[in-house]
Amino acid sequence: MKASRNEGGRVIGGDVHIAWSAVPHRSILAVVLWMSGALLAFSATAIAVRALASTFSIFEMLAVRNAAGVLILLLLALVKPELRPGLKPRRFKLHLARNVLHFAGTDGWAFGLTLLPLATVFALEFTTPAWVALLAIPLLNETMTRGRLVAVILGFIGILIILRPGMETLQPASFLMLGVAFCFALVAIMTKRLTMTESTFAILFFMNLLQLPMNLLGVSRAFWLQVQTSHVVPLIGICLGGLLSHYCLTNAYRRGDATMVVPLDFMRIPLIAFVGWQFYGEALDPYVFLGSFCIIVGLLYSLHREAKPA
Repeated sequence: MKASRNEGGRVIGGDVHIAWSAVPHRSILAVVLWMSGALLAFSATAIAVRALASTFSIFEMLAVRNAAGVLILLLLALVKPELRPGLKPRRFKLHLARNVLHFAGTDGWAFGLTLLPLATVFALEFTTPAWVALLAIPLLNETMTRGRLVAVILGFIGILIILRPGMETLQPASFLMLGVAFCFALVAIMTKRLTMTESTFAILFFMNLLQLPMNLLGVSRAFWLQVQTSHVVPLIGICLGGLLSHYCLTNAYRRGDATMVVPLDFMRIPLIAFVGWQFYGEALDPYVFLGSFCIIVGLLYSLHREAKPA
């Protein structure tokens, strides 16, 4: 079955596997660049959460992020009329399901940042690619190629090296992060489905609009009265980092298969380990870099395979 496309070139029907099976070099480069932007933005958000955690609750921080996202996107829609169709969702049920799961995962992730070392949080989160790899085959008709399989396997070997599983890892916060990983896998599948018909603007707008009241339900005080001068920069980091990270991530999904995009997220581990060392004095564990080496080898092999002619 052939896939049809709308005026913007997005797939709106047919066999998704046919539409994405041959990945040109430009698409691979675009995916890598968008994911690089997402990694930097996610890391900035993590730093901002750490800086504000002693004063504000997770719900308060994320409510600020959502409110800023809605405001920024509405202002963009005022300036650029071509974005306004994105204010009317064509797949509201899928938007809602995606954002309920994303809300649960994001709040769990932010809470985990206050309980575990940064590198541990990110490493546990990266069980997500295995779930994405399994779910993308039946739900998105994607193909598990040799390169993608190698990237996932070496990614998990890298995670096992980093975590060195033992009794110290078996704590409630670790299980929380595993649940977060499964939520994010489902969100990745839903995001990929939305990119077939919805604009990046629409996905971001309804993410912030729907999650704002969810986070406000957890707020019990006029928390904005607690804002001090020292909080301004971290709040900007949460607002811009949260918006830009999902903007970059959504565009990466638009240009590549979910099973290709998600393993690139493994690169957050060495990056966040460096951030934890530089900003919070967390020890640079040599196992983090040994595990990261396995992850990078798998990714380079996968990208090499993707770049070959179909």
